[in-house]
Amino acid sequence: IKKLCHLNEGLVVVTGPTGSGKSTTLAAMIDYINTHLRKHIITIEDPIEFVHPVKESVIVHREVGEHTDSFAAALKSAMRHDPDILLVGEMRELETIKLALSCASMGMLVFGTLHTNNAPKTVDRIINAFPADDQNQVRVMLAGCLAGIVAQLLCKKIPKGRVAVHEILLQHESLANTVRTGQIANIRQIIESGGAEGMVLMDTSLMNRVKDGSIEPKEAYMKAANKAAFTPLLKPGDLEDED
Repeated sequence: IKKLCHLNEGLVVVTGPTGSGKSTTLAAMIDYINTHLRKHIITIEDPIEFVHPVKESVIVHREVGEHTDSFAAALKSAMRHDPDILLVGEMRELETIKLALSCASMGMLVFGTLHTNNAPKTVDRIINAFPADDQNQVRVMLAGCLAGIVAQLLCKKIPKGRVAVHEILLQHESLANTVRTGQIANIRQIIESGGAEGMVLMDTSLMNRVKDGSIEPKEAYMKAANKAAFTPLLKPGDLEDED
């Protein structure tokens, strides 16, 4: 994830269900940039969740409803202020997604969030937000600027607390072509083959957390996409609780 903080341009999407710690992960990334790099950062949020003190970077916080009417209006205004980094609290409406893609294509580093739970669904969600006639053009645009996807879940930690597990997709030579041609199913193979660069599938992250004793096998089983891989790890009676 630190690699994504050192990018100069592109779209980075942090995804996950409500309450999975997306805002906290983004705040940690902004704090890392603020501590190590000199950047001009504008955040657009509803509401503002984390206020960052000025360290190395200049940070401007904008709250929807307080400083601006909408995410889209704030993005249009932010484009004129020439930021290095834009943080968009939520990419809900079509216009917000469109403007976020435009900013990333113009050479800014854009961080955004979506409520999807893995990398392929995130790409699908962005493309399908647009009318059918525009989707080819959006695929080309997204192929050119997608820099990374971090899908996040929170699991119950042993003995207490919570631990984050991630699916991470980074830029790869075959990613642009995969997005451009709409072969979204191939994204899983890209992640599987990109382990050396830091890419990881959600199920692999869950398995790693079970192996290092951070989470119970049952917790991993409940969150996993391929449940069959986790069934042999379950203790007798684990699934009966669910019935």
